[in-house]
Amino acid sequence: MNINNNQFLSIEQLQNQFLSQQKGRQKVSTTDGLSFEQVLQNTQNSNEVRFSKHAASRLNDRNIELTSEQWERLKDGTKKAGEKGIQESLVLVDELAFIVNTKSNTVITAMDQSETKENVFTNIDGAVII
Repeated sequence: MNINNNQFLSIEQLQNQFLSQQKGRQKVSTTDGLSFEQVLQNTQNSNEVRFSKHAASRLNDRNIELTSEQWERLKDGTKKAGEKGIQESLVLVDELAFIVNTKSNTVITAMDQSETKENVFTNIDGAVII
C-alpha cells in the first residue's frame, strides 16, 4: 500500500489491489491433493457413527459386540433420525439400545436388554426402531 503526501487509498483502490492479489493465488491443497473445501465437504457428508468414551466403556464392560449387520442398522437408524430432525435419538437394534446425538453422529450411551428393565429413556426427542 502506498501512502504519499498523507493521502490514503480509497476503499475501491484497496479492494482492487486485494482482488488482483487473490487472482494470482492458487488453491491450497492438502498433501493428498484435496482442497480445504473438499475435506470439509467430505467431513460434513460423512455418516460414520462414533462412540463416546462412555459408550465405548459401556460396550466393553458388558461384552457387547456389534455384528456388521447391526453396525449398518445403527448407522442407518442414526441417519434416519437426523433426517427427521431428531437431535438426541434412541436407536433400538435387536436387544440393544443406543442413545445417539445425531448432529455429531456420536453414540452417547449403549445398553442391552437386561439394563432396560424399566423401559424408561430420558433426554431424547425421538426414537428409531431398526
